[in-house]
Amino acid sequence: MSALRPDLAIIARHIEPGARVLDIGCGSGDLMATLRAEKQVDARGLEIDAAMVSAAVGRGLPVVQGDAGHDLANYPSGSFGYAVLSQALQTMDRPADVLEQLLRIGGKAFVSFPNFAHWRVRANLALRGRMPVNRALPESWHETPNIHHLTIADFRSLAGERKMRIERSWYLTGGEQRADRLANLLAEQAVFLLSR
Repeated sequence: MSALRPDLAIIARHIEPGARVLDIGCGSGDLMATLRAEKQVDARGLEIDAAMVSAAVGRGLPVVQGDAGHDLANYPSGSFGYAVLSQALQTMDRPADVLEQLLRIGGKAFVSFPNFAHWRVRANLALRGRMPVNRALPESWHETPNIHHLTIADFRSLAGERKMRIERSWYLTGGEQRADRLANLLAEQAVFLLSR
């Protein structure tokens, strides 16, 4: 895959050629552009930031401005093969409801997020008593869009409660894939593939 952020590269590798994909929180459309060029995917995007929408549309990508927390309800059930929500679940007002919408709209859903249980986050809180600022969480607490600080264990628990099937999971540290063992402690980010 072309130069994508590591979580997006994992997602792109596992989407089938020719699939229909809705990329929620698509930014300027890097994943969509790659999927269209390399896998002939019918990719659409939903993005809340007007400047990002303009950038994506300027690249010739079909992106509309909208808020996933409200606008996903307007998409017909089963209208996409995959719904993608990358690095945005923790910014949603009602993340569990958004996950339900992803699986209603797409047969499968890819979700990636920063792991707030990573040992550096824990150490920063324990030793400095402050919210971390690092590669995975680059904004200060008062500037971050994150409102729900979740962990890999939290996500797995929610998926189980909501009867969502975790088909696959990947864990990243420093942009590199790592083993599942102790992922809740050692992974900076996680990527999950969900279905019903």
